[in-house]
Amino acid sequence: MLNHVHDIDRLLHALADPTRRGIVERLGSGPASVTQLAAPLPMSLPAVVQHLQVLERSGLISTQKVGRVRTCQLDLDRLDRVEHWIAARRRTWEHRLDRLGHVLDDDAISPISHPTKTKENQT
Repeated sequence: MLNHVHDIDRLLHALADPTRRGIVERLGSGPASVTQLAAPLPMSLPAVVQHLQVLERSGLISTQKVGRVRTCQLDLDRLDRVEHWIAARRRTWEHRLDRLGHVLDDDAISPISHPTKTKENQT
């Protein structure tokens, strides 16, 4: 269980940065070279490589070097792991909110008995 929590932490950390999320989105269209990934980004190539290293350590991407070209590819199974973790949290909260809704509905249906004021109580 502890390993699973650490794994989710690494994945969420990797996805916390908007640049890394943009790279993940771009890789959703298919593999791309580091140069292709860096081209639209307003940062140096070494900065892009650092982002790619975070993504690779988290397992979200894998890289392969052929000659002088390093190509990155998205690992969809790792994204599925994040999706399942979020879905489990959502199910838990939906269940809790449903139970709260039932409790509130039950309170709305059953009248609350309040003591009525009588002339004796007013004095």
